[in-house]
Amino acid sequence: MKRKLLLIQPSPYDSHGRPIKKNRLYFVGLGLPLLAALTPADWEVEIILETIETIPFATDAALIGIGSMGHATRRSIDIAREFKRRGKTVVLGGYMVSLIPEEAKQHCDAVVIGDAEGVWAQLLEDFVCGELRSYYQQKLTLLAPPLPRFDLIVSKKIGNFLPVQAGRGCPNSCSFCSVACLYQGVYLRRPLADVLRDIRHVRDLGFKRFLLLDDNILSDREYMLELCGEIRKLGMEWLSQCSIQLGDDPELLAAVAASGCIALSFGLESITPASLAAMDKAWANPSDYPRLLGKIRAAGIDLSTEMVVGGEGDTLATIRQTADFVADNKIVVPRFYILTPIPGTVYHREMQAQQRLVNEDIYSYDGAQAVHQPKLMSPEELTQAYWELYNRVFSYPSIIWRTLLRREFWRRPAKYIFYLLINLYYRRQIKDRITPNII
Repeated sequence: MKRKLLLIQPSPYDSHGRPIKKNRLYFVGLGLPLLAALTPADWEVEIILETIETIPFATDAALIGIGSMGHATRRSIDIAREFKRRGKTVVLGGYMVSLIPEEAKQHCDAVVIGDAEGVWAQLLEDFVCGELRSYYQQKLTLLAPPLPRFDLIVSKKIGNFLPVQAGRGCPNSCSFCSVACLYQGVYLRRPLADVLRDIRHVRDLGFKRFLLLDDNILSDREYMLELCGEIRKLGMEWLSQCSIQLGDDPELLAAVAASGCIALSFGLESITPASLAAMDKAWANPSDYPRLLGKIRAAGIDLSTEMVVGGEGDTLATIRQTADFVADNKIVVPRFYILTPIPGTVYHREMQAQQRLVNEDIYSYDGAQAVHQPKLMSPEELTQAYWELYNRVFSYPSIIWRTLLRREFWRRPAKYIFYLLINLYYRRQIKDRITPNII
């Protein structure tokens, strides 16, 4: 009889302390399907996506694995506690618990720190032998994962695309970034043939789109050009995140657009140079943002952005100006977070050293409330300005202006009506004080 492994992707809590539920989960994580693929064949594996499913606490699974992504960390801990109360063996992993492994260990039997590829087989063997260790960690030197077990999730109510990873880590060192903290300048890229293998696998499963995962996709221009040429042959559409500097490379931008890229997300962080400099991101130039975004949009690629407020140069006025920036640049899917000193990051150490943390409860660090003393406003003013920004950006006039009142609308009206619906759904979340995110 096979041993059973239950893998859980938790859902964040809403403002009332309830796990957020949706009818469909559009952005599916890659971590659990990869863990399932790394699990030997003599194990039975089940994946639960809590946003669209109910956690089976009465499971007969021998081992419980729980991920920890950002705002869902508190929920991850609560789930672990409940399974421990029921006598189950629990493993926690993911980037949040990797930053605070000693804290996480109080609520589980073992913690996987960082990447799991090098330790997962040993962890399972130790569990079977009754010799499970408290911590598992092995630095990756080669990124060569197996085909993800998407067969375990394709029958669920997920979106119309699946994730494919091209690279992992990042050579940049932004002070607030958890990726920079975990990988410390290390960036691993997969061989082109392996990436294409996974894209074809997604296509063979019946999907016409994929999400390309890479924190620094533009770092190797020739690799990107070749990848786009191969993707174009497959006739698929794709989404990703990348540096805004793509707008200054006409050849590469044309190749990206011609290969089927329909939308890109840009971590712009701030329109305030002083804030970017304090984040160790002084190389970014906000005055160039409109020009670069305009070129990318003109290539037929829709814009999504992630920005933070509450940096060293931010004022109440610059936060209000951020709403104008989003409207002026026709950003169809904007998201915002309050700059938060995540434990383990350089920024957290800086705020501690300067005695500027006003909230020590790390499980409340959800990016929607100020937990540090900003330089140019009070924490309360920052939190209020954050929600005012969201309400302004997702007002009806702004939504219509960014999604419908645009020249591109008549080329593909169905796409922009879809963006309209996303914005209206985000608006409803914002009214309930739920930060829109990618789940």
